[in-house]
Amino acid sequence: MATASSPTVRRRELGANLRALRTDAGLTVEQVAEQLECSTSKISRLETGHRGARPRDVRDLCDLYGVEDAAVRDRLMALAREGKEQAWWQSYELHSPTYVGLEDDAVSIRQYNASVVPGLLQTPDYAQAVTAAAFPRRSADVVTQEVAVRLTRQQLLTKKDPPQVQVVLDESVLRRVVGGPRVMRAQMARLVEASGLPNVTIRIVPYGAGVLPAIESKFIILSFAPRDVSDVVFVEGMVGDLYLERLTDLQQYNEVFAILLDMALTAEESNGFITKLWSPGNGFDVLAADGSHDLGRS
Repeated sequence: MATASSPTVRRRELGANLRALRTDAGLTVEQVAEQLECSTSKISRLETGHRGARPRDVRDLCDLYGVEDAAVRDRLMALAREGKEQAWWQSYELHSPTYVGLEDDAVSIRQYNASVVPGLLQTPDYAQAVTAAAFPRRSADVVTQEVAVRLTRQQLLTKKDPPQVQVVLDESVLRRVVGGPRVMRAQMARLVEASGLPNVTIRIVPYGAGVLPAIESKFIILSFAPRDVSDVVFVEGMVGDLYLERLTDLQQYNEVFAILLDMALTAEESNGFITKLWSPGNGFDVLAADGSHDLGRS
């Protein structure tokens, strides 16, 4: 499934190192671009990891920054090569390929969602229903492709040295009927099953907890092992995704996530809540089947 190391993250790691070297050399992006006779946007994209670096780029930058240590140069060259490697997801036409590349190498994934179950925890039928609704103008083949990638991504949860995954869901996620009662019962069982993994925690924020502080209906905080790669907050949008890395943004989202954890039921209570809500005979799945707008409010 996944590469040994994500080329997306390796480009970001290389970019962070190059930016640090430029700063230590006392040079601006404009001065570097002038010296190398290239555009400032090229230097900026190399430093943010949005562009892969060629060996010549790394060699020229090391020469300009006065990097003489062979080990440092070799490490930067290796990062450049790894950043150019083909990853398993790059052959697909995806809505958010950059996110998949970041997730693939994350050591910690913290996610809040108030609308649907996160992709890493979706059953095939639930994923199909959600993806078809999210991209109504896309062909059936593209939807099938998105679902296949989503299910492949789930192997992260059980790989060797898996990421630590913390998921906070609003109660509305459990009550929003996706694909019908049968699909929902299987999806709720999957949530309970996944919560049994040692690296996965699922917490539910019940309606009774009050108004939520979340500034978005969903967001994901990704953390990485390389010290040079900063955390990223991913906010998905219909017309474009946001990848937030500024310290102030990270602090804000970390604070919000901490508050959501305080408002949420414990993991054990959350499992009981999910099981009770969708257990046979409680009436909720009957209401779900007739399309009532007052699902679960009685």
